[in-house]
Amino acid sequence: MNEPQRLVLASGNAGKLREFGAMLAPLGFDVVPQGALGIPDAEEPHVTFVENALAKARHASRLAGLPALADDSGICVDFLGGAPGVYSARYAQMAGLEKSDAANNAYLVSQLAGQTNRSAFYYCVLVLVRHADDPCPIIAEGRWHGEVAEQARGEGGFGYDAHFLLPSLGMTAAQLSAEEKNRISHRAQALRVLCDRLRESGGLGGGAGGVAGIHAAQPES
Repeated sequence: MNEPQRLVLASGNAGKLREFGAMLAPLGFDVVPQGALGIPDAEEPHVTFVENALAKARHASRLAGLPALADDSGICVDFLGGAPGVYSARYAQMAGLEKSDAANNAYLVSQLAGQTNRSAFYYCVLVLVRHADDPCPIIAEGRWHGEVAEQARGEGGFGYDAHFLLPSLGMTAAQLSAEEKNRISHRAQALRVLCDRLRESGGLGGGAGGVAGIHAAQPES
């Protein structure tokens, strides 16, 4: 029996850890959150998701001596020119308000007061490095289109989920089951692309997280 491939997840976000744990476990990866190894969060000074994700992945891999996977994601609102974007987690804080999901959501809704164009999308980019100086990181992205709802609905999820309305389903992301969200979200889309890229490039060097394991376990679109 092949040994699982150990992988450091460069995130301290509890919601992301739950989602990645659920999605990566069937692929044969032994995912270790960076906090469990005493690795602090990396700086995220960049203005693009991919640059921030790459910085986080290299930081975690360098300190752990292991392959690392980083995610950078957020919500982009058309009327706001793509904001909050990379600043999604601290959107309200940047306006002088408290740093919390509730404050972020309230501030976002206030920015759209009276607007009919409420279209938005969640964006996720994943970066996987085999080692800290990997010259060919594996990069995958996903987009999940919806609208910003004025009223919060649902108790699940995190971040902006309670205000992220999916018109085709008539529900917000927070009203979906964890299983359904993990099947259709921006993060799930990016993970499927990542699995394809891993298969094409030969995986991470063997183990249950290698080519065969990923190809067999890849979720359906």
